[in-house]
Amino acid sequence: MVPAADDPDGATVSWRALQAEAERALAPVTDRPGVDARRIIERASGNLGADYVLGLDDPVTERGMHFFDTMLERRRLGEPLQYVLGRWGFRDLDLLVDRRVLIPRPETETVVDLALAELDRLREPDRILIAVDLGTGSGAIGLSIAAEREQVEVLLTDASADALAVARANLAGLGRAATRVRIAEPGEWFAAVPAEHRGAINLLVSNPPYVALDDDLPAVVRDWEPSSALFSGPDGLDDLRRIVGEAPEWLAADGVLVVELAPHQAEAVAGLARAAGFVEVEIGADLTGRSRAVVARRSATS
Repeated sequence: MVPAADDPDGATVSWRALQAEAERALAPVTDRPGVDARRIIERASGNLGADYVLGLDDPVTERGMHFFDTMLERRRLGEPLQYVLGRWGFRDLDLLVDRRVLIPRPETETVVDLALAELDRLREPDRILIAVDLGTGSGAIGLSIAAEREQVEVLLTDASADALAVARANLAGLGRAATRVRIAEPGEWFAAVPAEHRGAINLLVSNPPYVALDDDLPAVVRDWEPSSALFSGPDGLDDLRRIVGEAPEWLAADGVLVVELAPHQAEAVAGLARAAGFVEVEIGADLTGRSRAVVARRSATS
């Protein structure tokens, strides 16, 4: 058994004492120091859920103390909690996340809901659907689709080899659904999609960069998350224009495109989709009621 960590006076240190220390240290950094402190201690101690409370008075091991100190210092210096922990939940998945990829966010879960609804609409007995997650990052969207729908083969693409390495690590933890997922070679948007998929994809889904170059982002985003996955030209629409404009030639006759965007971009992107020849175009809202995605279908649903 590893000896318990000691304080300067030789007394045993408990996780409860470290919780109080973490809350004090993080109060100037975040408006939720208690939540961040708990997440760090959960990660350092391995005590999750009810075990967290039950284990607060347990002595801290030397290894646990080192892990705690390292994470607390990183968070105190402003690094996002998700990167500090190295893991983050997205829908039913526990994803590896680090500075190579964007942090998965709740609004993107709405995009997955919209994509799944479209797959359900297209589903037929014994029909295997093809879905492509363009710019997959951590793999959050594509891996969620594979995990939650069985009759779907999923292709993950990204221009960043580093991002694909993270997606590959997350794929390894997907279980049986991983057999229906492929990861493409690094490539920008449709350049990464194999030619045999042209005109055969049932669902294209993407959370592309959509921040304008001069937009004012919070420091915790601007200073830590990959800029290549955030910024997209003067109005934030450069990548969305390309995806929407090229999507029709890659989609099957009944295929659909689902793209995430900023609320103020929804009408503009919907217009781009209509101009590209999509027959039905809808704007999807997130849980707060804000426009968050455009759903564009090649053929009418009725």
